[in-house]
Amino acid sequence: MTSCHLVIGAAGLLLAIGLVMVFSASAIEAALNDEPAWQPGLDQLVFAALGLVALGVAVRLPVGLVRRWSPVALVVVTVLLVAVLVPGIGTEYNGSRAWISLGFTDFQPSELSKLVVALWGAHVLALRGRSLTVRTLLVPLVPVFLLLSVLLIREPDFGAVVSLLLVVVGLLWAGGAPWRVWAIALASAATAVVLLVQAAPYRLERITAFLDPFADPTDTGFQAIRGFYALATGGLWGVGLGNSAMKWNLLPEAESDYIFAIIGEELGFLGCLVVVTLYAVLAYAGFRIARRTADRFVQLASVAITVWLVGQAAMNMGYVVGLLPVTGVTLPLVSAGGTSLVLTLFIVGILIRFARSEPEAIEHARRTERGRLARWLLPVPEHAVDPVRPRRPRPGRGDGAPAGRAGALPRHPVDAHPVRRPAEVPRPDRRTTASPGRRPERDRVPARPADRPGRSR
Repeated sequence: MTSCHLVIGAAGLLLAIGLVMVFSASAIEAALNDEPAWQPGLDQLVFAALGLVALGVAVRLPVGLVRRWSPVALVVVTVLLVAVLVPGIGTEYNGSRAWISLGFTDFQPSELSKLVVALWGAHVLALRGRSLTVRTLLVPLVPVFLLLSVLLIREPDFGAVVSLLLVVVGLLWAGGAPWRVWAIALASAATAVVLLVQAAPYRLERITAFLDPFADPTDTGFQAIRGFYALATGGLWGVGLGNSAMKWNLLPEAESDYIFAIIGEELGFLGCLVVVTLYAVLAYAGFRIARRTADRFVQLASVAITVWLVGQAAMNMGYVVGLLPVTGVTLPLVSAGGTSLVLTLFIVGILIRFARSEPEAIEHARRTERGRLARWLLPVPEHAVDPVRPRRPRPGRGDGAPAGRAGALPRHPVDAHPVRRPAEVPRPDRRTTASPGRRPERDRVPARPADRPGRSR
């Protein structure tokens, strides 16, 4: 159960840190906007509760059901990404039309697209087995990625495109892509970046601001410089929880994009180190699940989800400390956000479901006495490998066992029965023989190559 405990522990601590820091980082801005200081933090708490419900649903989802509905989910996500571009349906914020208003909150289809592509891509590659050629590895995964990327760029949401690229990279890596695929992908990504920068001048400004933010401290480098000041003020121990100066409307998007800077200011370098360590633990747990699982789909999906979550966290922390250009991606489980938090907790629930489907985890859970609440919250998966559709048992193999038992393929390693060998003819007792090469007539049986003296059986 180590993988399951690591996912629950790391994600739970990151969620707790995120709730506390959102309360702290958003209180002053809410008060300056004539709102209750606790309102943004309470909204985040409500979304966290909804996310925990989604996590509970994900833990109980059969893997086979997820695989069967992943193509339908991909079609739905594509329709939503088209709908969000329609005026009157999509809601524009900070120059990006990426949300659909639901009345009580705004829904962001781009967040859902990452999860759907991870599950659908793992399903497609798992159906094609382990011996994948370059063509079966790239088609239809890459065309679908290009289609969704075009829709995301139309919003525009370049950060979502980068996150979706992380999902595809995780799938190709887990699928065993050869080096020439990575070379082609790297050249294509460089070409796409050049074209996107030429198409929109503000992207070039972000790159130049990353290289030298102090060249334009009042415009393109304003947010990056204020983030540096927050980290420098925190030092080793921090100024104390709730004592940040940058959250007094000095650092834009302090509770979402730049919450890592507020963590560094209030909790210091040690607080940042704890956050980085928790993401490292989450990455180790995700790759551990992929290594120990018996299901090819689970292996592919675990790697894709882990690369996406940890890669997005690395991008967020990277541009806060000045190592990467500002892309506007959030810090998973920590930054303020409704759709992103609920979907991230749903993803954590899927990882927990994958961890509990490890063959050793199923055996341990079946041997352990658990209470009714534990059985309801964390049910034991029936199979280590969930089939996409029910399989008919094969007839018996003539070994005397009933058809569908020993003659059928085991459904998964945990339920595999020992293979029965055909009945062997017992050797005659050599103590009754008159000489080394002869036996009494009553004990003589037709000689076989395995029964002749001097040859091994």
